Amino acid sequence: MHDFRYVGNQFHCEGVAVESLVQKFGTPLYVYSQRTLTRRFQELDRAMSPVDHLICFAVKSNSNQSVLRVLAKLGGGFDIVSGGELQRVIAAGGDPRRCVFAGVGKTEAEIEFALRRGVYSFNAESEPELQRIQRVAARLRRVAPVAVRVNPDVEAHTHAKITTGTYENKFGIAFEQVEAVYARASRLKNLRLRGLQMHIGSQITEVRPFEQAVRKVLPLARRLKERHGIEFFSIGGGLGIVYQPALASGAPVWWKAAGRNLLTPEKYAARLVPLLKPLGLRTLMEPGRFISGNAGILVTRVEYVKRTGRKNFVIVDAAMNDLIRPAFYEAYHEIIPLTRKRGAAISSDVVGPVCESGDFFCKDRNLPAVGEGDCLALLSAGAYGFVMASNYNTRPLAAEVLVHGRRAALVRERQPLKEIWAGERFAPWLK
Repeated sequence: MHDFRYVGNQFHCEGVAVESLVQKFGTPLYVYSQRTLTRRFQELDRAMSPVDHLICFAVKSNSNQSVLRVLAKLGGGFDIVSGGELQRVIAAGGDPRRCVFAGVGKTEAEIEFALRRGVYSFNAESEPELQRIQRVAARLRRVAPVAVRVNPDVEAHTHAKITTGTYENKFGIAFEQVEAVYARASRLKNLRLRGLQMHIGSQITEVRPFEQAVRKVLPLARRLKERHGIEFFSIGGGLGIVYQPALASGAPVWWKAAGRNLLTPEKYAARLVPLLKPLGLRTLMEPGRFISGNAGILVTRVEYVKRTGRKNFVIVDAAMNDLIRPAFYEAYHEIIPLTRKRGAAISSDVVGPVCESGDFFCKDRNLPAVGEGDCLALLSAGAYGFVMASNYNTRPLAAEVLVHGRRAALVRERQPLKEIWAGERFAPWLK
C-alpha cells in the first residue's frame, strides 16, 4: 500500500494536495511520501525479525538525501555501488559501518575511500577484484572485509534487463567456482572473509525464485561458515512491487489479480526464515524498489492534446530524460489526473517533448479526457526515476519534494538551466 489517494476530487500525498505542490514548485516534479517509505521498511524489518538481519537499502534506486536520512533514522544500512554513493550516504547521516559495497567495477580510489571509512563489507564480483582489494588494503596496512557474490544460475523470471543471477549476466562468480575462490582468498593476508552474497534480479513478484536460490546456496554458506568463519549471508534484494494500482472510491485498491499474487514481506519471510534461521548467520537484504518504488510519483503538466486520424496524443512537459523506465524497460506506470475526471475514457498515448520516438509514458491506454494545463501523476515512480534522469535535449533536472503528514519540503531544487553547461569550457583555439 501507499499514501497517495483522492480526497474528494483532488489527488493527495498523505495530507497534502499534490496540486498545491505544483502551484508552489512547478512541473515536472517528483513527490515522495515519508510515511510510505517508513511503512515499507518497517514491514520488511518486522517480517524478518526472527533472524538476526540488516536491511541495506539499495541507494541506486533512490539517492535523494532526505530519503536516505529517513531510512538511516530507522536503523537501515545501505547497499552502494560507487564511491559517490558512499559519500552521499555519509552526507545524509548514514553509517559506513552499515554499508555493503557492490558493483563489478570498483576503482582503486573507491576501494581506498571505502576502506578508510570502514564499510561493513565489499561484495566482490571477481578474483581480479579480490586481488585489487588485497593490494589496496596492504598498501594502507588494513584488513578489508569481503564477501564474494555467488551467481547461483537461477532464473528470476523478470525483465531481461534486470535479471542478474544467471550465467548470461556479468555479475558474480559461478556457483561451482566459489569454494575454490574462497580457498585462494583465505591466503590473502589483508582480506577478511566476512560473508557470502547473492542477488538474482529485480522486480521479482513471486517468492519461488528467492526460495530456489536460497535453497541452492545454503549448503555452500554452511561450508564457508565452517571453513572460513563467515558471519553473514546476503540474500540480495529484488522484491517486486505492484505498478498497476486502480483508484476507486478515493482509496487505493489493488487489481484483483495483483492483490491475489502480491509478494508481501510476510509471504517472503514465511518461506525464507525457516531456511535461514538454522544457518546461524546474520542475514543481509538489499531491497531498493520495494521500499521506495510506491513511495514516489512524477507529476507532469499537459502542454498539448494532439489528435491525428489514428491517435490521441497527450503531450506533457516531462520526458524520457525525467523517467526513462517506460522507454528503457517498456515499464508500466499508472497515470491519473490530479483532479478527478468524469466521463468516458479515451485511448491515448502520453508522450514527452524529447525528439525521440521512444519518448513516451504509455501507448493506447484508456485515460480520462484531459486538456492543456491539466496535471497528471505517474504513480510508483519512487525507484529508478530521478536517479536515472539526464540532461538530454538540454533539459534541467526536475525538483523533488518530500511530504510528511501535512508538511511538505523541497528536498532538491529544480536545476537552473545554466548549470547544465557550467562545467564546460571553450577549447583555447575557439576563443
